[in-house]
Amino acid sequence: MNFDFTFRSRRSNVLARQGMVATSQPLAAQAGLTMLQAGGNAADAAIATAAMLNVVEPTSTGIGGDCFALYWDAKTKTVTALNGSGRAAAAASIDELRSLGYDRMPTFTGHSVSIPGTVAGWSDLLERHGRMTLADVLQPAIRTAEEGYPVTEWIANGWATQAQKLLRAPGWQSNDLDNGPEQESGHELLIDGRGPRAGEIMRIPTLGATMRSIAADGKAAIYQGEFARKISAHVQRYGGWITQEDMAAHTSTWDEPIVADLGGVRLYECPPNGQGLAAIIAVNLAAGFDLAEMSAADRLHTLVECMRLGFADAQQWVCDPRVVKIPLAGLASKAYAEQRRPAIDPRRAAQEVAYGYPMAGSDTVYLSTADGEGNACSFINSLYQGTGSGLVVPGTGVSLQNRAALFVLDPEHPNALAPNKRPYQTIIPAMTTRDGELHASFGVMGGYMQPQGHLQMVVNMAALGMTPQQALDMPRWALSGPHAGLGAQESGGLLMIEDGWDFGVMAELNRRGHRVAPISGSGRANFGGGQIILRDPETGVLIGGSDPRKDGAAVGW
Repeated sequence: MNFDFTFRSRRSNVLARQGMVATSQPLAAQAGLTMLQAGGNAADAAIATAAMLNVVEPTSTGIGGDCFALYWDAKTKTVTALNGSGRAAAAASIDELRSLGYDRMPTFTGHSVSIPGTVAGWSDLLERHGRMTLADVLQPAIRTAEEGYPVTEWIANGWATQAQKLLRAPGWQSNDLDNGPEQESGHELLIDGRGPRAGEIMRIPTLGATMRSIAADGKAAIYQGEFARKISAHVQRYGGWITQEDMAAHTSTWDEPIVADLGGVRLYECPPNGQGLAAIIAVNLAAGFDLAEMSAADRLHTLVECMRLGFADAQQWVCDPRVVKIPLAGLASKAYAEQRRPAIDPRRAAQEVAYGYPMAGSDTVYLSTADGEGNACSFINSLYQGTGSGLVVPGTGVSLQNRAALFVLDPEHPNALAPNKRPYQTIIPAMTTRDGELHASFGVMGGYMQPQGHLQMVVNMAALGMTPQQALDMPRWALSGPHAGLGAQESGGLLMIEDGWDFGVMAELNRRGHRVAPISGSGRANFGGGQIILRDPETGVLIGGSDPRKDGAAVGW
């Protein structure tokens, strides 16, 4: 690894040998590091970090959400993929929603809440790869929830936007047909009815008590008994379907990762129902170009067009493959990339983008951990949109996700709402290997930005030779939100460009037909927040970077 000490953020890489954690909040990074220093491995550190993030960044993640993980086992030199996402309730019904007047999934009602998979995911990752117990790794989070912590600036800014939603205040507009009654339990995550200010001490004792019950009883504390009864009653109060039986039936699954190769590294992603397929397709397409030799404008144009095609396919095909059969092997193949690559015009942005048929044959936290033995964990945990559904299970401090809002109400679509089915998931961790050894554990949080961030990080590191911090510092681009799979001139098909790109590059993109939207200031949230840990296979040195767009840090020892 060559270091040239040119960092746009003025952050340098963090280097260590015994272990490292990189995430979006410094106290959470320290919680994971504490586990490593106590003899834990990358899995133990990952869950300690994730639990702490639930306390210090509860508007983005937590017990009421979902998680996914990729784990590199240094002994077997293999990557395993954990799907810790939940399913729709057994009573979920398109017909019922249609009868209520909905022509799309509601976003913040009880119908938008799927079974929270987080705690089962935490437990299952530890059981397979960890050394410590849930009781061990939850201690920093429990102590911090009960004793309090000073809220960081970026998180305080986001928290302030969620108060009315958490309370279901009369003036809050959900854009659903029914907001439901006001919510007294929303006060558990507020101070005097507002979000905590930067530097203010925040305590969440009800969340600490919930974590104590998990430490004592494991995942059964969430999926059986009193918590399962409370969540069912609260979701049903706001129109949803979840029952205690639905909670008891939840399980995580272990999957085979999907892969793509670029510049000598192999990218691993979790398979659907996650949108990692979009990154795999885009990387396979990009591998057919000499990206390092291109001008900045040519490279950016090419990558954007690769991503448009990746999203067009993902938004058609990503669903729960255990319920709906999809041509996954074909979609992720190099042969399919060869079939689709001619659709990329080097001089003109695609005006319309259609998904293909392979031949036979939303507000999230991300963390990365690595230990001194060579293991690594790429872990992502989310409620989806800020505070998820905004519903807080009374007396628990637990916000509930709104992942079911990503289903569609067209019964013929692969991602149609159906009982016991997982929805399209935006949250995806990433990992790369080189020559059969761990290369990097990384991710870029932020809804539909995530596969786009993965593509940009892989290109920055593998094709352009950047260090982790340099790769994260570079200005980004993003196809806009749910419209990411659209052509340049279709409604919503914008290309957002972050501060830092040369004006001439933006002008050239505009000339090629892209609808360029420059974004600055607080708009940096559109470009996600990434964390990277890279490992030198010869020396074992860990090299970490943390996104300057967040409050976080990479820490090591």
